[in-house]
Amino acid sequence: MKHKITKILIANRGEIAVRIIRTLQQMKIKSVAVYAENDASALHVRMADEAYSLGNGILAETYLSVEKLIQTALKGGAQAIHPGYGFLSENPTLVAACEKNNIVFIGPDSRSMELMGNKITAREYAVKSGLPVTKGVTGNTKALRDKATQIPFPVLVKAAAGGGGKGMRIVRKPEDLPEILESTAREAKNYFGDGTVYIEQFIENPRHIEVQVLADQHGNIVHLFERECSIQRRYQKIIEESPSPTLTPEVREKMGKAAVDICRSIGYRSAGTIEFLVDTDLNFYFLEMNTRIQVEHPVTELVTNIDLVEEQIYIAQGEKLRISQSDIVQQGHAIECRIYAEDPANGFLPSPGKITNYREPEFENLRIDSSLDGPAMVQSEYDPMISKLIAWGSNRQQALITAKNALQEYIIHGIHTNIPYLTAILANEQFIENTISTAFCDTYTDTLLADLEAEKAKTNKSLVAASFLLFNLYQQQLSGFDPENIWQQIGYWRFQMQPQITVDKQLTQFDVVSFDHSGLVLAQKDQQLALKLVAFDGSKITFAFNENREAAVITETVDGTYLLQHKGFTFECDRKDQLNEELDHGKDADQANEDNLFAPMPGRVILVNIKAGDEVNRGTVLLVVEAMKMENNIVAPKDALVEKIHVKAGDMVDSKTQLVQLKNKENQT
Repeated sequence: MKHKITKILIANRGEIAVRIIRTLQQMKIKSVAVYAENDASALHVRMADEAYSLGNGILAETYLSVEKLIQTALKGGAQAIHPGYGFLSENPTLVAACEKNNIVFIGPDSRSMELMGNKITAREYAVKSGLPVTKGVTGNTKALRDKATQIPFPVLVKAAAGGGGKGMRIVRKPEDLPEILESTAREAKNYFGDGTVYIEQFIENPRHIEVQVLADQHGNIVHLFERECSIQRRYQKIIEESPSPTLTPEVREKMGKAAVDICRSIGYRSAGTIEFLVDTDLNFYFLEMNTRIQVEHPVTELVTNIDLVEEQIYIAQGEKLRISQSDIVQQGHAIECRIYAEDPANGFLPSPGKITNYREPEFENLRIDSSLDGPAMVQSEYDPMISKLIAWGSNRQQALITAKNALQEYIIHGIHTNIPYLTAILANEQFIENTISTAFCDTYTDTLLADLEAEKAKTNKSLVAASFLLFNLYQQQLSGFDPENIWQQIGYWRFQMQPQITVDKQLTQFDVVSFDHSGLVLAQKDQQLALKLVAFDGSKITFAFNENREAAVITETVDGTYLLQHKGFTFECDRKDQLNEELDHGKDADQANEDNLFAPMPGRVILVNIKAGDEVNRGTVLLVVEAMKMENNIVAPKDALVEKIHVKAGDMVDSKTQLVQLKNKENQT
């Protein structure tokens, strides 16, 4: 039955909510946003036609509350709910609640979702259907421990309701299994509301390739070809591309047909993704089905020119597919890079906090799906992905060039991100030559980080220091480009002759030859450096450096120093010749003391394993802090006694919160 939808509630947040709203705007459909109070000023809230608060509670009381979502949809007069991905997107309870309240769920029916959305039942169905799958065992925690010996190690512990790389752990030694079963179940319960886990065989060095499908309520099903998703960190995809540079045309056709056949056999409707593991001989094995829109759907949209969210809505309205299989072709190549708030140089620790400067790159054939449009707070309660950069090219090489150049001009200051790490991957020879697997990041991360440091070390520090000085003068000394300004008339030399600039704490000193409204000339040792101003907008300064065009984006930090980004690298800059208040660079020294353990980042304490008076050994897990849906173990740095515990399970903490006070054992010195 056809029914025109005129208003849709988006049961999600962040970049996917923004992305859905953009399609709704194009379709002239009104959008209803929901938000937790800490998201009240978020971009998706500001973009929507209407927005309603879900309160100020934890996830279970806001974005994961079926009752509140239904009540809000009814209150706002929304005829349909789009779940996006993650959260409740594969939760049959939400589907049932929509059906009960005569609200259209933009996704599959509850039967398909229960059958394929749960990884355990999906595997069982695949086996019954004769599809190749990896070995696996199911059951309660005790049964899983007992049955695990049936599968050769290493194995994967996976959340039955999982997705998006969450709720997944590799176990290489049987003795590690009990603890990993517990932590994976806990993460699954927290993120998906279902703590059921299972174990499957882990295939070393496979490819992860998935096929996008669309199916309507009239039995029409098409596939939109495949996406290569083998670049993963901690089992979460970070770079995807389409078409896969791995598949032959014959294998591509077989995988597409297999995906359509599975959907047809269960009567599937809406958008969905069939995921496969592919071995070195291009044999493929059913892995799971995601009964929702995928994070990486933009690469498919760019190579097929089909808006998947739009098609989802048409299907939900009861209409027939507007495209047939013969209409769908892959044109060019697309690459997606996921931008995460995390610190690659510090074990990829989550990096929530305040973004002080946000600038998206502007390139032809570039798409940015983001939850941001300027400075904002990145909350510790949510997934660390903040945006996606998707580049299209007529071939893979062109897409790679655009993606890499755009990453270098993507400005996110105030927090750490994985942008430099992504840039290093795109420049890596193994990635360029497509000699990769899902183990790529595990194998090459140390090399990638070392390459980044080596490449950064090659940067002309004089150029960096000079560009910072040029910025500093225009912003702080001249207050603009007023030709009547006395300092521009008499020259900078009367104010200060030898500015001292630090770049990553290394001192650079110049002699100022001249300075006026058009630029700056410096002398350093026996050479002159000429900087001619091209443009300055208060944050980005563009200039000619000895006739070469350069640019830098500069942001002041909370401690009075500056971050300068140039060609993808970020430098900490400061002026030492100005009479600034002395910075206390040692203020965090106590936090590094082995007796005083502080939270590594903002988050929530979810487990305390110790009590005052306990003896602990080096490496003992004392507490677990959850940040951005990742569990972080706080371990003892040495053999010690627990003197005092400052937090309890459920407490919110930040990097200034002391967690534990240790002291030496009596026989220690």
